[in-house]
Amino acid sequence: MQLEYSDKVKGMRPSIIRELLKQMSDPQLISFAGGNPAADSFPVEAIRRFSAELLEQDPVGALQYSVTEGYGPLREACRSFANRRWPVVKAGDEILITSGSQQIIEFMAKLLCNEGDTAAVEEPAFLGAYNSIRSFGVRLAGVPLQADGPDLEALERVFAAPQKPRFFYCIPNFQNPTGYTTSLAKRRAIYELAVRYGVPVLEDDPYGELRIAGEDLPPIKHFDTEGAVVYAGSFSKILCPGLRLAYCAAQRGLIDKMVVAKQGSDVHTNIWAQRVCHKLLTETDMDAHIRALRALYKEKAEFMMARLDETLGGRASYVRPEGGMFLWLTLPEKVDATRFVSRCLERRLAIVPGSAFMTDDAPCRSVRLNFSTPTRAQIEEGTAILAGVLAELGG
Repeated sequence: MQLEYSDKVKGMRPSIIRELLKQMSDPQLISFAGGNPAADSFPVEAIRRFSAELLEQDPVGALQYSVTEGYGPLREACRSFANRRWPVVKAGDEILITSGSQQIIEFMAKLLCNEGDTAAVEEPAFLGAYNSIRSFGVRLAGVPLQADGPDLEALERVFAAPQKPRFFYCIPNFQNPTGYTTSLAKRRAIYELAVRYGVPVLEDDPYGELRIAGEDLPPIKHFDTEGAVVYAGSFSKILCPGLRLAYCAAQRGLIDKMVVAKQGSDVHTNIWAQRVCHKLLTETDMDAHIRALRALYKEKAEFMMARLDETLGGRASYVRPEGGMFLWLTLPEKVDATRFVSRCLERRLAIVPGSAFMTDDAPCRSVRLNFSTPTRAQIEEGTAILAGVLAELGG
């Protein structure tokens, strides 16, 4: 049968990252391409223990249908977790437990956008966000990034355009793919622009706990007194992605609408995972766990950066991130990024071209490198391949 596909899927495209990861069955392939957390960071023993307790003490509660909003005790634990440094989830906010933070992005587009509307997005930014928003027939208006966050003049132009965006998507902490951190001043300014122009902000914060340098900064949601910011917190990077757990904090009216959208999507998020996560948040020392994560990622990032300094000798530049999982490597002008990525793959090294993170496939001289997943030996070998390919291409 020849199927006719809807107009809504025409703007969607397969994730180049997922396509590259399909090749991971090759044991000789080194991947700097994914965004996976370090496997040795997973709290496996605690998850095993809490799962056994749950299935012994309340198997029906772990295996039966549950409420769409999410397990009540977990929602309260998320509120406490998010607020332990600064007030983030306010008194008038509600929390929804979701199946990963990408579901929150999808719900924002589904609830706030009609086909043909515009959403403002950082550029470059997370490809999964682009696909989720585009799947509803929404046009993306890219806002260029600077080292301290979005270009505010460009952001205001997009907000003031005749077709005002329905919301603005951003990752203020250790942005994917660039590693940039939005400054405190720009966080305040983004919020002020959002209120002035009536454009809600979707603040995606999957990496905020993974700081390896500098001082922690309050989320944009911290400044929110008008219900203008939707905060997406994730457990994929600090616990493990297989749990597929995230939480959305927003004004009550929006959460009520998201609940209805979720009922038509997956009914509720995995209740076993929710109840295990609740125990992890309330019966383990999460701050100690996060300190260990920071130490692990600091060591990995510094090792990769030292290797790049040694092997590239300044022939290519990169962003030194204050946290997260990625390095943003910019190639010399005379080196074609597409050929560079292809030649690295021929030598069994997978990296992601920067063009994958642009709204319109614009040429990009940068590539994204992941330091959280590979081992030290793989980092050493992979950076040598990067240097070799760069030399071959005249860089």
